[in-house]
Amino acid sequence: MQLKLPSKLPYLILLSVIVVYLYSTILLQQSSTLSATVTTTSSSTSVSCNFFQGRWVVDPKFPKPFYDETCPFHRNSWNCIRNKRENMVLINSWKWVPKDCDLTRIDPKSFLGLMRNKNIWFVGDSLNENFLVSFLCVLRVADVGAKKWKKMGAWRGAYFPNFNVTVAYHRAVLLARYEWQPLKSAVDSEGSKGTYCVDVDIPADDWATVTDFYDVVIFNTGHWWGYDKFPMETPLVFYRDGKPIFPSLGLFDGLKVVLQSMVSYIQKELDTWFNPSNNGAPHGTEIRLLEFSHLSEFRADAHPAVWLGKRDAVAIWGQDCMHWCLPGVPATWVDIFSQLTHNRFETR
Repeated sequence: MQLKLPSKLPYLILLSVIVVYLYSTILLQQSSTLSATVTTTSSSTSVSCNFFQGRWVVDPKFPKPFYDETCPFHRNSWNCIRNKRENMVLINSWKWVPKDCDLTRIDPKSFLGLMRNKNIWFVGDSLNENFLVSFLCVLRVADVGAKKWKKMGAWRGAYFPNFNVTVAYHRAVLLARYEWQPLKSAVDSEGSKGTYCVDVDIPADDWATVTDFYDVVIFNTGHWWGYDKFPMETPLVFYRDGKPIFPSLGLFDGLKVVLQSMVSYIQKELDTWFNPSNNGAPHGTEIRLLEFSHLSEFRADAHPAVWLGKRDAVAIWGQDCMHWCLPGVPATWVDIFSQLTHNRFETR
């Protein structure tokens, strides 16, 4: 029987994607332990590779997607093939080519074998869910008996019985804890309906209470950090140590503080999670940055746009130019994540 690594998050990843006001430099400036570069090794060479710098090329021979519109883990509005989105063949003919190295396409069976008896955790907003759905549909190729999994507060996930692997998404759109506080009085409200109080130094319960179950975690945030989500009449107000931060912070400054606080929290908790006295994970646990923003910026062609499935979806929600068609661009995210994970665990 293969022994399971201590389930204390031996591999932590911060995901950066195309989102409002999300600047990965905030993370990079916070700690030198965050890196988008990985060292790949072979029997004779050791090469430093940044998978996130490169170019898209049309490759008529590029393999077809691993899955189609029948994947049981699909989310309706991202199922662009079923929704008859135009140019889906072309969208999936583009190949990401890193500048100085090769990117290997994921082998779902090999990846699940590597992750056997481990659990993978996506935390954040719906862009991370977009990533997760792509990931689940790809992995299902290697285990068609995969079943939907929504336990421990997960919004979406799957269990792969042939490998005893769970992959799930927990929704925590700001990463930090926040709650609605209605106005106590209408006096001098100036149109305000209340505020959302954000504790910049306290992680959301959606992820802080289930860390023991997972071995790999991918965080993201940013999509909700805009005035479309929190307009002036229902603004975010930021707190530290239970007290309002003064002078008050705007959205962008609030995002910076939350990201810095969450990274600091994770780094602090690593010392506890991985302490040998607490049966912690082996030495060498690390945090990496998945900088998907740059490579995704070029693919404005690959959003669901008006092809959302339901007849009245566009009238209600508008075009979707935030998420990505599936299959589509997130397949490249999956390939990069797979290669980074292989490099990490195979060299342990």
